[in-house]
Amino acid sequence: MRRRDCPQRLATVHRQPSSPPMSVSISDTKPAVLFLCVHNAGRSQMAAGWLAAVAGGAVDVFSGGSEPADHVNAVAVEAMAEVGIDIRGRQPQRWTDEIASAADVVVTMGCGDTCPVFPGVRYEDWILADPAGQPIDVVRGVRDEIEKRVRQLLASLDVQSGS
Repeated sequence: MRRRDCPQRLATVHRQPSSPPMSVSISDTKPAVLFLCVHNAGRSQMAAGWLAAVAGGAVDVFSGGSEPADHVNAVAVEAMAEVGIDIRGRQPQRWTDEIASAADVVVTMGCGDTCPVFPGVRYEDWILADPAGQPIDVVRGVRDEIEKRVRQLLASLDVQSGS
C-alpha cells in the first residue's frame, strides 16, 4: 500500500508551541494512517488508539489537530480504558504537511476546511459526534462507532486485525 513516490520518510511533528518537536518514522513497508480533528483530544485520539491496538504494529498510526488542546479528553480516556486501550499518556499535537502528505490514508473528523488535502493521498471523512463535554454514555457510543470504522479501514488496507 505504501506510496513509493513520496521521498519524505522522516518527518517532524510539532506539538504545541511550548513542546519540543517530536521525530517520527514512516515505514516504506507499512501503510500510514493519519487521523485528524480540530483539537486532537477525543475522536482522533480514540481512533489512533483503536488502530494501534487492532493492527498490532502492521500500520504506522498518527493523529493530529489544527488547534490542539492542552490534553486528551478525560472522558475519552475513560471510555477507551473500559475496552483495555490506554490513551492517557497521549498528547494532542498539531499535524504537519510532511506527515499528511506522506500518509496513505488521512481520516478527517470534523476539521472541515482546516484539514490538509494532498494529491495521491486517500481521504475519508468520518462524521462522528464530538465527545467534548459529553457524558460517558455518549462517548461510549462514539468509541464503538470508531472501532467499527477502524476495523473497516484495516480491511480496506488488506491488513489483518491483531484482535
